[in-house]
Amino acid sequence: QVQLVESGGGSVQAGGSLRLSCAASGDLFSKYSRAWFRQAPGEAREGVAVISRNGHTRYANSVKDRFTISQDNANNTLYLQMNSLKPEDTAMYYCAADPTNWVGLSRNDYSYWGQGTQVTVSS
Repeated sequence: QVQLVESGGGSVQAGGSLRLSCAASGDLFSKYSRAWFRQAPGEAREGVAVISRNGHTRYANSVKDRFTISQDNANNTLYLQMNSLKPEDTAMYYCAADPTNWVGLSRNDYSYWGQGTQVTVSS
């Protein structure tokens, strides 16, 4: 069973960048499909980006060409590089994992979750 801890959130002005990290323990992270989700107050949790066990990626349309998901298997860590941030990117960001090899972006696709890291983008 894998445990996930996110870090790297913070406050940034529109147009800025942040890199989120998700450190995994308890199992090899590369054995899982891994994803980033976000949830703004009063909104449903939405999938942002996913990388499958064999390295395929998929992005939500709202972040395509601005966000990049990547992995560091040697350090059991997942990243989300976020560029050209907008106020509408403000949310709690969560790391998620599931042993199924897929590129799902639905909340129900993932069994393991971190506690989240807050990202706030001001205009």
